[in-house]
Amino acid sequence: MTVRVGVIGAGWIGKEHIRRLTETVTGARVTAVTDIDAARAAEAAAPVGARVLPDGAAVIAADDVDAVLVTSWGPTHAEHVLDAIAAGKPVFCEKPLATTAEDCLKIIEAETAHGRRLVQVGFMRRYDAGYRQMKQVIDSGRIGEPLIVHCAHRNPTVPQSYTSPMAAVDTAVHEVDVLRWLLDDEIVSAQVVAPRSTSKRFEHLKDPQIMLFETAKGVRIDLEVFVNCQYGYDIQCETVGEEGLVRLPDPASVAVRHAGQQTTTVLTDWVGRFADAFDTEFREWIANLAVGAEPTGPSAWDGYAATVITAATVEALESGRVVATDLKPRPTLYGGTA
Repeated sequence: MTVRVGVIGAGWIGKEHIRRLTETVTGARVTAVTDIDAARAAEAAAPVGARVLPDGAAVIAADDVDAVLVTSWGPTHAEHVLDAIAAGKPVFCEKPLATTAEDCLKIIEAETAHGRRLVQVGFMRRYDAGYRQMKQVIDSGRIGEPLIVHCAHRNPTVPQSYTSPMAAVDTAVHEVDVLRWLLDDEIVSAQVVAPRSTSKRFEHLKDPQIMLFETAKGVRIDLEVFVNCQYGYDIQCETVGEEGLVRLPDPASVAVRHAGQQTTTVLTDWVGRFADAFDTEFREWIANLAVGAEPTGPSAWDGYAATVITAATVEALESGRVVATDLKPRPTLYGGTA
């Protein structure tokens, strides 16, 4: 079965996913595209022979759309996801699922009422080979019960439009999701410590930030977010257990020995670092849909948790306090008991 996908949002990431679904993923075809900028939608649709439709509602209602991909502006996500659920169509939503906890809960309520999962949220780190190897080690018990996790998320630079809260909402959100998954544990509190700021930042920005999380099982997580580190895009993660530790591998790169030095390349952006993870994410999503199975990736509940936890982290940054996340009880559709 070929899964016919309608795309809502034809910006950079939308175009990348259209290319991915067309050139990399087997069993998918993009049949409809819309964007607030009609010319941009036409530019994205033409190379793949897709129709340009006037809005998201038209894409979702289209007879030649089996599944929906939402890559539009974040505040529009909830509307499109809710419409897709109402139409009974699977929907892949790039993060955030919604910009408020209230809208996330509306999506959870709608999907729960539908009775089966339709929603997958675009947290691609769960599909990275290194993170998957880490999870296998942790789940096997080889390092014993996890006690501490050390993480770093470093970008070479960010634009002037980047603000201090975005360190949590746009950057650390990926660690928030992947750590919940790695540990099979929930984050219950957040704290932010702001060390001396780098002189390489724009004046309004607090950078770096050190985020401290605690999980329900008592695991302590420290995350350095440093978005003007200058030297490259660098993702680090180390989980310390009772009997050993497991560390995320750096991307494979040749070592060059020359003039008395040995060097390896450091990547400079997230596109190169996680390209394979994006490909795997969409291959698995399409493969599940092709056989009529529910999505198995990050759920609407995971999208809700990420929104709540990052909001608590922003509050912690602004207040200087330790802030409880206060997540609602997890519904049974997502593996909970509520």
